[in-house]
Amino acid sequence: MFLEALGSALLGFALAWAAAHRLADRLPVRVTVLLTGTVGGVFGALVTHGALGPGHFLATLVGAVAVAAVLISLLIRPASSRLRRSAAA
Repeated sequence: MFLEALGSALLGFALAWAAAHRLADRLPVRVTVLLTGTVGGVFGALVTHGALGPGHFLATLVGAVAVAAVLISLLIRPASSRLRRSAAA
């Protein structure tokens, strides 16, 4: 279980770092994104391990990455669009 938790934390951190690097203008502060990805990975591993039981190492890591990705996606803000005025205005 320790290796699953460590691996899921590292995968969540890597996913959060990639998202923060790629979508820096649409995400909040980098520290928030990195912590969300790491905690989401550990939480996802805990939930997946509880659902599947021991002996499913790769499935637990996949579940951890999925939960981390969902939590990071909740942080994404809409792209800033300038107000478009109609021709009548």
